[in-house]
Amino acid sequence: MSKNRVTRRQFLTYTITGVGGFMAAGMLMPMVRFAIDPILQTKEEGDFVQTSQKAAEITEVPVKVDFSYEQTDGWYKSEVSDAAWVYKEGDQIVAISPVCKHLGCTVNWASDPTHPDQFFCACHAGRYEKSGVNVKGTPPLGPLDMFEVSENDGFLMLGKKIANTHSN
Repeated sequence: MSKNRVTRRQFLTYTITGVGGFMAAGMLMPMVRFAIDPILQTKEEGDFVQTSQKAAEITEVPVKVDFSYEQTDGWYKSEVSDAAWVYKEGDQIVAISPVCKHLGCTVNWASDPTHPDQFFCACHAGRYEKSGVNVKGTPPLGPLDMFEVSENDGFLMLGKKIANTHSN
């Protein structure tokens, strides 16, 4: 037996400190895991979504293509519906987002009788050229976003939104 005897007070101090440490670790580990888990998950960004639109049927006149994809927010999965205006420019397929850059309303092709060859936002009279570039003097300050485009088995595939590459 050692000559340094542990007093009752020291024993309780060591015991309470040890138990408290284990309890603190038990509470902190889930918090650390919660904070680090999203960083460790693989990103699925850049995946293409197949639409029901056949690539061969796309013409020079923009047509609205509706599509949906599964979105994961944390542990919640939901089905998200989206749309794109799609047309051919030469031999290239162009897909433009229908979301107005002014306030997020939806734009439509040829819906303004005075400007039949433009996209029109009925909310605040915003106008865009066929390429998605905003018309000067109307509320939108920037061009409509574009989608990455691909083709698979004859069907149109749409990817993530990218900045519009057309200029005035």
